[in-house]
Amino acid sequence: MKVKEHFYAQDPRTGPPDGWTTLAGAEYYLLGNGRIQAALQICSKGRGTAVGLLIMDPESLRPKSGALTFDPKTGLRPTLIDIEIDGARFFPEPGKIKAGWGKKNPVPSVRVTWSAGPLRVGETFFCPDRTRPRLGREIRLQNFSRKPARAIIRTEIPGQMLKRRLRIAPGGVAMLNIGYRLIGRPGKRRVRASWISPPPLHGEAIEYWRRTSKVKFSDRLLNHFYVSSLFGLQASLSASGKTDGSIWQYNREWTRDLAVVSIGLVLSGQFELAKKALRRLLTSFVTPDGETIDSSERRPAEECELDQNGVLLFALETYALWTDDLSLLRKFWKKIAAAADFPLRDVFRHSPSGLLHNSREFWERHEAHGIEDGIELAHQFWVSFGLSSAARMALRLQKKDEAARWEKEARRLKKAMLSDQEYGLVHDGTLIKRRKASGEIQDEIHPSSASGLPEEVPLFAPGRHELNPDTSVVLPIAWEFIPPRSKLALKTLHQIEKLWNERWKGGGYGRYRMSSEPDSPGPWPFPSLFVARAYFEAGKDSKVWRVLRWLGRVPGGGAGTWFEFYGPRPIPPYPQVGIVPWTWAEILILIFHHLVGIRPEGNGLRLKPRLLAGMDGFRASVRLRKTRLNLIVERADRRRPGFETGGKFFPYSKEGVFLSYPDSGIRIRAWIPVSRGDQK
Repeated sequence: MKVKEHFYAQDPRTGPPDGWTTLAGAEYYLLGNGRIQAALQICSKGRGTAVGLLIMDPESLRPKSGALTFDPKTGLRPTLIDIEIDGARFFPEPGKIKAGWGKKNPVPSVRVTWSAGPLRVGETFFCPDRTRPRLGREIRLQNFSRKPARAIIRTEIPGQMLKRRLRIAPGGVAMLNIGYRLIGRPGKRRVRASWISPPPLHGEAIEYWRRTSKVKFSDRLLNHFYVSSLFGLQASLSASGKTDGSIWQYNREWTRDLAVVSIGLVLSGQFELAKKALRRLLTSFVTPDGETIDSSERRPAEECELDQNGVLLFALETYALWTDDLSLLRKFWKKIAAAADFPLRDVFRHSPSGLLHNSREFWERHEAHGIEDGIELAHQFWVSFGLSSAARMALRLQKKDEAARWEKEARRLKKAMLSDQEYGLVHDGTLIKRRKASGEIQDEIHPSSASGLPEEVPLFAPGRHELNPDTSVVLPIAWEFIPPRSKLALKTLHQIEKLWNERWKGGGYGRYRMSSEPDSPGPWPFPSLFVARAYFEAGKDSKVWRVLRWLGRVPGGGAGTWFEFYGPRPIPPYPQVGIVPWTWAEILILIFHHLVGIRPEGNGLRLKPRLLAGMDGFRASVRLRKTRLNLIVERADRRRPGFETGGKFFPYSKEGVFLSYPDSGIRIRAWIPVSRGDQK
């Protein structure tokens, strides 16, 4: 594998400031319906356009400067609204704008307000339907002066200007609407804009958003994260199910990333999009022999990301359990079976232990970075976890022989991973990342002098380049593969604390030790959410809140649109950081799997809600199979803890309550004890 695979020649310093993704004070609101994708850039300071509109073709993955509304000389400046009143020019200025998520009955929208002399300007951006590549921009102008305002309104996209003259009476309101649509052949799209009548919301769009799962917490931060993740995740997908691993950054796709995205879509009630994503994976990302694609590439055996197979199998089972739709399993069973069998091939089997080995690790480092042939914890965990999913899916299709074989392999891998004294991935009471094929712990790496990596990265600094600890080792805790409150889990989490604020201030976990970083030092949001989910299951609520508050205050927290990581990086040769859909998926998993606690099983539904310390409760309406589950959860301060539904009361248990799948809507009320020992 060549390290230059992700090198880019583009240098944003040679163009307008809007070419930078990490503009000072910038927040991005992502909108889309699969046919069109837009990002609204809001800058509170700095040199970026205060309200800049990026319109993109979601089927064509490009850097930020490749947006169809980006001008090579002026950036996004022409896309803002420019108002002339009596010869004076007004436009939105950094620091004088308010922006936020909203809804138009109930379609996602972004609302922006600012002042233009005597006028109060309100702009609302939204996609009025789900079948056409259209974006609406509603402009409301209110005159707060005592005399008429004669205004000229202008805005542009490359090659086209829109201009309108208005007279607004004292105290009056004028409404304007702009429609943006993509035209042209796929791969050669361009934008056309026009003044239009108010676009009616299409019934399909209204119905889509009414079907999604809803939740409202007693905490504003959690509500903000839910809304931004629900809206952002679906906007990251094209109509064919395509999504960039990091929007504007990689312009490539991964099996693992899209599988995790599909889990987030399922849990939030977006079943149709999840099915589209999974169908794309099974059609285009799994070869007939079961190999999975990463970074839009096939790999030799020594560089295969074996964990991807397990994540995909788990995502497929998640879809089947939540929807009761087995059509994907039946149609693609040969590929699903091949994906389950692929990691079990002899080429990956470490003969002394039976564990899996090669020279690739979870974060995609390989031989050039100093990764030796060995046994990676994330590969063992995800393959074992995924094989158990495959076994349960096989049973649903009456394929008993495959089910028995895969479950046997899943248990064997788990036992060896946790118990093998020479090759297992437990050492000194903690989970460890990796062993060499010899059984020696690989605790550091030594990059090849001919690797081609930038020499200013930490991996080339003097001293040891350590591999442990690594946030990927908390995934078995977060998914309860091992008991989350066991000594092994708690000691592992204690070791992970070395990654909080390792070489920076302000919070966040690095994905692993900075000394072994071939990129740039800095905290990563979605690995930090791995840790938050593990801490949630371990009952360490203050650590969960610490991650959530950090996410709320970093750049992107205002819009709920997070970059891959936060820190400096050598640009070029590395690309600029982009917006990672995986982060939204992790937040939706935290919300619906952990907090709301919806756990579908083969023969019934387990409901296992838990309140974080400091929370009073929440209300949820969750799409489940062909019905909805309506849930009210409150603190059990003065009530007997338990669950009430259909006139029956079930005493509280930490394992939750187990119910038959309802044929129609079900209402459940729960009173949950809250630990006071680990506070918000």
